[in-house]
Amino acid sequence: MKFIDEAKIEVIAGDGGNGVASFCREKFRPFGGPDGGDGGKGGSIFAIADRNINTLVDYRFAKIHRGRHGEHGRGSDCYGKGADDVYLRMPVGTLVIDQVDGGIIADLTEHDQVALLAKGGEGGWGNIHFKSSTNRAPRQKTDGKEGERRDLKLELKVLADVGLLGMPNAGKSTFIAAVSNARPKVADYPFTTLHPNLGVVRVSHEKSFVIADIPGLIEGAADGAGLGVQFLRHLQRTSLLLHLVDLAPFDHVDPVKEAKAIVLELKKYDESLFDKPRWLVLNKLDMVPQEECVARVKDFIKRFGWKGPVFEISGLTREGCDDLVKEIYDFIATQRNQEQRDQSTLVEEVRAIVSVDLDDPRFKVID
Repeated sequence: MKFIDEAKIEVIAGDGGNGVASFCREKFRPFGGPDGGDGGKGGSIFAIADRNINTLVDYRFAKIHRGRHGEHGRGSDCYGKGADDVYLRMPVGTLVIDQVDGGIIADLTEHDQVALLAKGGEGGWGNIHFKSSTNRAPRQKTDGKEGERRDLKLELKVLADVGLLGMPNAGKSTFIAAVSNARPKVADYPFTTLHPNLGVVRVSHEKSFVIADIPGLIEGAADGAGLGVQFLRHLQRTSLLLHLVDLAPFDHVDPVKEAKAIVLELKKYDESLFDKPRWLVLNKLDMVPQEECVARVKDFIKRFGWKGPVFEISGLTREGCDDLVKEIYDFIATQRNQEQRDQSTLVEEVRAIVSVDLDDPRFKVID
């Protein structure tokens, strides 16, 4: 299946049915009074997150989604039938944006999460609602309201704990294939990866994290060169970035120059992405002569001016990969625990502010 991570659609909710002005005219009830029913509500359009879908390809071709109109009211106190709602299934991680004002309509981050995209119109009132002691034969009625209509942009941002950065042919696909269950295409030429790949890394039976590989970046990517910048959004939800560097490039280019170009493109694209925790991973050490390995690593770190964590690996032979995976999991676990502590602290602060017992069954906390 072709990987599509962007789409533009139009959603049109159904109109509400009109109310009716009607009067009872039965044989033995000459003055039966008003009996016009209400119109039915129009069908709303919802988005629902589905973890079994991983692309927006369905919405690249089906661009218009409509809800049905509600039925009109009828006499004899008959109300019009409301239209069924429409549910659009989208991948987990989809961001729904209003094209008019750029506002975020929904951010689908959990399986089965439901978000309203366009609300159906309410049905109109029949004349039975207008009868009173002074208005016994009302002829008033109201029409149904129009359903909402929106032009939306869908952006898929994959949910991963760790993201891989690097030039084409830096060994990202080889690395993710070595440590996870992902099986991307691997070859000995640049631009092998054409779309993001996700892999689940198992540290133990109960410990795991998700890693994402995107197409390699090149110099000028922020200005539209290459493919990688189109997929940088997939790294925005990650907690950690791994910057892979090829220490044995086949074309004898300077790895320091390429590494600096990656950092520059990352900063030009998104400051928040640039500020994420980032580790340096020196790859393909199996292709460096053993007597030159230590000197080449020290020379790279010195000229690159790197002060953060450094890991030396070979994705092909898996040398150093297990230690890196354990360090990554410890970092991710610490991040998760910190988020849980922050959430618990927030709940305690809310309890102190409102001064009520939130555990009381009379109170219901709505997310």
